Amino acid sequence: MHSAIEPVRKLEGPTVRYNIETSGSTLTIRAFATGLLASLGHNPTVSPSDFDGEVSLDTDALERSSMRMVVRAESLTVTDDISDKDRAEINRRMHEEVIETGSYEEVVYESSRVAASKTGEGQYWVAMGGDLTLHGVKRSQSVSARVSINGQTLRATGDFSVKMSDYEIQPVSALGGAVRLKDELKIFFDITARKQA
Repeated sequence: MHSAIEPVRKLEGPTVRYNIETSGSTLTIRAFATGLLASLGHNPTVSPSDFDGEVSLDTDALERSSMRMVVRAESLTVTDDISDKDRAEINRRMHEEVIETGSYEEVVYESSRVAASKTGEGQYWVAMGGDLTLHGVKRSQSVSARVSINGQTLRATGDFSVKMSDYEIQPVSALGGAVRLKDELKIFFDITARKQA
């Protein structure tokens, strides 16, 4: 557990903007199988290949910083080591039945509140409060991250959980419900952003 987070009041200079780069960044969503025959299923891992965004860092008052990140839902794909046939079927069901990418093209996270504590030179523990829009539903979502700033690059790593039911998503089941997915998804991120010229 972390101690109470105190806003960092001063870094150096004015607001700095960073572009989130898909190259060098990873975003991984992990689902977990449950049910009588869960041992026969697997815990699917999904990642997007198309996402971007911007970090706005207010170096005079870090609590006024913000972030917006957009994931193109159609770029989500299963990354597990499974057969091409199984991958195609899971991807089809995910896009058509679960996240319905034909109707909901983007997943968006926007932070509106930030608190941080300095943990070392250019190192911070950051707590963001904001909104996650998924499957056409917007919900409040807190995200904590370890942030490092090194020259032109900002890197943020961490993880958080969401419940599919909060976003009106029905978990997929198989074998008559003997294998199904738990409601909770775990999202892991390792995001790199580069300072705008």
